[in-house]
Amino acid sequence: MPQLTALPDPIARDLADFSIEVPSWGYGNSGTRFKVFTTPGTPRDPYEKIADAAQTHAFTGSAPRVSLHYPWDRVEDFGTLADYAREQGVEIGMINSNTFQDDTYKFGSLTHGDKAVRRQAIDHHLECIDVMRATGSKELKIWLADGTNYAGQDSIRERQDRLAESLSEVYGGLADDERLVLEYKFFEPAFYHTDVPDWGTSLLHCLALGEKAMVVLDTGHHAPGTNIEFIVAQLLRQQRLGAFDFNSRNYADDDLIVGAADPFQLVRILFEIVQQDAHRPESGVNFMLDQCHNLESKIQGQIRSVMNVQEALAKALLVDREALADAQRRNDVLEANGILMDAFWTDVRPALATFREERGLPADPFAAFRASGYEEKVAAERVGGDQMGWGA
Repeated sequence: MPQLTALPDPIARDLADFSIEVPSWGYGNSGTRFKVFTTPGTPRDPYEKIADAAQTHAFTGSAPRVSLHYPWDRVEDFGTLADYAREQGVEIGMINSNTFQDDTYKFGSLTHGDKAVRRQAIDHHLECIDVMRATGSKELKIWLADGTNYAGQDSIRERQDRLAESLSEVYGGLADDERLVLEYKFFEPAFYHTDVPDWGTSLLHCLALGEKAMVVLDTGHHAPGTNIEFIVAQLLRQQRLGAFDFNSRNYADDDLIVGAADPFQLVRILFEIVQQDAHRPESGVNFMLDQCHNLESKIQGQIRSVMNVQEALAKALLVDREALADAQRRNDVLEANGILMDAFWTDVRPALATFREERGLPADPFAAFRASGYEEKVAAERVGGDQMGWGA
């Protein structure tokens, strides 16, 4: 395997400017339909979640924002929470709505046949916009569990009409410098059909809403075999990729550490992003982790994920794009593929270690955090109270 000991200056600059948002829920207890495992030191409130998230940024230097989930992260004063985040060296990122854990939403939220239920769901999203303004966030992220379990249960067409109407009202609550990002997922928890199952459905609704509406792509939200890099290319082509959620999956939405299952896929996806300069901050694409760590240490899982994305991005940036374009023009299939593979097989870890040390960071953030004693410290301090997480 070829080894890179120093990053070329352009690649180092791009990596220094690249940042990843981390999810507050990634630091709480999570699990599966069968069991949620607890861990000593798990945060008991949003402040402790942010303190843990700040550790990811402190050791990697590349995770300066924390997404909140509302109402999971409800506090009395969101301005105070935002101030605390800044004191910890991070800031509040996207505000994520939640219309999947209230009994009212058993048969849908923004798509529900009962206007009163839709009203409740719309008002919840407008409240999320208030949270955005209190925290300094500019983005509302919507993922819907809406769908049906049986053929004939409800009108698929009418649910789309209700969704369009509901989203339009939420969209109307945004200021000019705020935006809505709409996530999709091809199945779960609905068994027959999901109301926003794919990127095309999300894109159609976003195009109808206006320029402040963008699509969210989550790597775990596709059927097996889906070419995710193609979807990335299409959404970037339409300038509608608003956010990209990193995780890894084996069968469905597993939310494993990004790059764990198929690291070459991660490089392929990032290469499509790099080709259109969408990795740069001015592109407006918000890259974030969307992972719920069940067996592994939460902070360690987030740090490893950030490192995996950095490694994959460095490899994508290493691709000789001129040589690739030449091979493509000549229809030299194997040479073109070989150019990509050469970048993928390059060991960039020594170069990234040097890059981090030059920025005053540990060469190996993962090992440095493990040796820091932080986990032992919070395990001793966070005794009593209720650990945060979602009940499954």
